Amino acid sequence: MKDFKKYYTIPASPEELYRALTTEITIRLWTGDLVEINPVPGGEFSMWDGAIEGKFLELEPFSKIVQEWYFGEQDEPSIVTLKLHEHKKGTSLEVRQTNIPDEAFDDITDGWDDPYISSLVEFYEEED
Repeated sequence: MKDFKKYYTIPASPEELYRALTTEITIRLWTGDLVEINPVPGGEFSMWDGAIEGKFLELEPFSKIVQEWYFGEQDEPSIVTLKLHEHKKGTSLEVRQTNIPDEAFDDITDGWDDPYISSLVEFYEEED
């Protein structure tokens, strides 16, 4: 099991980014795919045609989202913590994911860069 932590700058306010990560219609717009989401603690979600599935553990509007991502049978849950901080260029998004299965680590970390973050950045750059 491995952990991942990285900072990204998204050209949107923390409020806009929080909504983009927790609102079904907005997620559909930036992913270009179907999504199922219930943004409440214990609520489940599925994005990118089931490529990412899990549940929400914590939601602090405009500042923090904590999710558990499902990887089938594993001893420790994989926890994703997204922290949103104001930045002069929009929002500094801190991504931290724990307990990533070794065999999935490269795919998961590459996936954070592209398509996850790159899709968000493109979505907000297109609005300007």
